[in-house]
Amino acid sequence: MLHPFDIIMVPMQIVIFLFTLYFFVIGFCGMWRKKEKKILEPKSTFSIIVAAHNESAVIGQLVDNLRNLNYPKELYDIFVIADNCSDNTAEIAEQGGAIVYERTHPTKKSKGFALEWMFDKLFKMERQYDGVVIFDADNLVHPQFLMEMNNRLCKGDRIIQGYLDAKNPYDTWVAGTFAIAFWVIDHISHLAKTNIGLSAVLGGTGMCIASDVLKKYGWRATCLTEDMEFTMESLAEGIKTTWAHDAIVYDEKPLTFKQSWNQRKRWAQGQFDVAHRYIPKMLVEGWRQKDIRIWDGCIYLLQPHFLMMSTFFIIISYLQLAFPPFYTNIYNFMPSQLMTAIMLGQYILPMIILFKIRAKWKAWLYMLLYPVFIYTWIPIIFLGFLHRNEHEWSHTQHTRSMSYDDIMGNVKNTRGLPGGDADKYRGKFE
Repeated sequence: MLHPFDIIMVPMQIVIFLFTLYFFVIGFCGMWRKKEKKILEPKSTFSIIVAAHNESAVIGQLVDNLRNLNYPKELYDIFVIADNCSDNTAEIAEQGGAIVYERTHPTKKSKGFALEWMFDKLFKMERQYDGVVIFDADNLVHPQFLMEMNNRLCKGDRIIQGYLDAKNPYDTWVAGTFAIAFWVIDHISHLAKTNIGLSAVLGGTGMCIASDVLKKYGWRATCLTEDMEFTMESLAEGIKTTWAHDAIVYDEKPLTFKQSWNQRKRWAQGQFDVAHRYIPKMLVEGWRQKDIRIWDGCIYLLQPHFLMMSTFFIIISYLQLAFPPFYTNIYNFMPSQLMTAIMLGQYILPMIILFKIRAKWKAWLYMLLYPVFIYTWIPIIFLGFLHRNEHEWSHTQHTRSMSYDDIMGNVKNTRGLPGGDADKYRGKFE
């Protein structure tokens, strides 16, 4: 006889098994790269947009970096949105050679609103561009970035995400584990899905959007995770996000656990918000268009729900051990050997990726603390769910002032490095 509780727990166990197996299989698809013949002639024009709120500590280095990309200077312009700034961000950016637009709004203070405001101005200008590239003010960019985006645009891709690397992966253990998480996601999610024809997801920075897509559909992404919102809105229209593995952007990672907690809580809030608004629409569109990429987007949005379900399942498992027979069939569906293999894979895959990118020894030490990063997602996810309807923007202060040459360290002749050789430099620099 089934215990009444099994009516809930057995189906939940099946769902957890299928979700875990799905992500595990996709993850292994990111262990290789398809060979690609790249278009090396610069043809596309770009508007580079940087949304900056009180970023005087870092904006000068980014503008200088962008002015020295390995791409014809007449084919791109740099625009900085000084958004609700109370410091001299605008002055520094303008002195560096950027075109600065100052924006002030008492309530609409998020990055999504700033971008929407800037796009409206951009498309009314006399000069029009083939693509819009978006960076955060704390970023630094590989010299070949625009060449890589030019390659993708010339091949017909409309929304492209670049490789999200770390600017400061060895500053603290928090920055280090954050960097490892990004390196892992770059491979087992974005690269993996691109390898098998699914859609990657925009990461908020280092992304390129064809101007015709923005003009036709608009931005319309103003929630706490505007990048994810735009990804899903576009996917529902049948436009997938492509991954450009050699278009590298170096992002500043949080230095303290509190910064990491607040940033991830905002991401969790935003993902729940986007999931609840877009999954019904995407399920319908996936069926109507017979497009598995849209359904995969739904599964991506359900990841925090899956973590909540898994946590509940594990708690009940411990209750079963402590107070038997709390219910009956908890382990019958999932063979213990398979679950052991999947659990080991959560650590083996990151180790394979650290080896692939030739990470410094310090990153391997941070692997010891990587589970702390992973399992602290559990309370963050529950808090994100509880606060999913709150839309107050939480700004992360950026203070790590570095030049691109600082990132490259003592590696010689890296400026103008061919994109195909970029892997050997990932994860190696302080």
